[in-house]
Amino acid sequence: MPVLASARYGKDNVRVYKVHKDEKTGVQSVTEMTVCCLLEGDIETSYTAADNSVVVATDSIKNTIYIKAKEHPVNPPELYAAHLGQHFISTYSHITTAHIKLVVHRWTRMNIDGAPHPHSFYRDSEEKRLVEATVSRSSGISLRTGIAGLSVLKSTGSAFHGFVRDEYTTLPEVWDRILSTDIDCSWTWKRFDGVEAVEKGVERFDLAHEKARTILMRTFANDYSASVQNTMYKMAEEILDVVPEVDRVALELPNKHYWEIDLSWHKGLKNKGKDAEVFAPQTNPNGLIKCEVARDETTVTIR
Repeated sequence: MPVLASARYGKDNVRVYKVHKDEKTGVQSVTEMTVCCLLEGDIETSYTAADNSVVVATDSIKNTIYIKAKEHPVNPPELYAAHLGQHFISTYSHITTAHIKLVVHRWTRMNIDGAPHPHSFYRDSEEKRLVEATVSRSSGISLRTGIAGLSVLKSTGSAFHGFVRDEYTTLPEVWDRILSTDIDCSWTWKRFDGVEAVEKGVERFDLAHEKARTILMRTFANDYSASVQNTMYKMAEEILDVVPEVDRVALELPNKHYWEIDLSWHKGLKNKGKDAEVFAPQTNPNGLIKCEVARDETTVTIR
């Protein structure tokens, strides 16, 4: 007989916007995010026996996302995710695990005539802040947070040579090239006992995000890159060094190619090697390089 091997369900693509209004100063701050919430538990009969008595309607899940955004701070997003997930396992005895994913969209405050505007913002990039929380009745809260879509480019300071050459190889070795990528980086925190442990020292999350973002850009800019692989390892290594409560760092970097254009056919115009100034940006195919870097120590729980 077939058996239900695994199951989870919920609401995806819930758009949430929250404004914080400082009545004393008149300054407003905004947060916009997309939320996914999936539930696990004793829900097998809803699949196998058409028993809806164990189903928390996905519309109710959507409503809860909005209500908890009103009742709790949404910044840092790690804390909001923990509160949201805890609600479901505390409210419904048959729900054992809540999986929360937040995508925080970037709104940057405008500077007008040299001063920050109290209530106007602009989107200066498609970079996003990510949070994934698993809130479990039996094993506490696990958090993975990160940055996605941090687009970076440097016009020199990168090389790629010494790689395998055989009958399939046409790529020339280079000692100076353009390096461009969209950085996706996430870091996994040591496990938390519960919401109270997340709340204690909650400033750790924004601080880690700021440190990681700085490290990513500084390493990208300053490292004379022998390869994307080596540069991304250095990024992960430093994040682990400066954020001791993180156990693992994962990176995914597409290598976005910029090819030299041979213009010698036009009046002998030189545009190769040291004379290259005009390039053709490529969309695909692209290289894709991934890694995860972990500590050598055993994972511990933050209490």
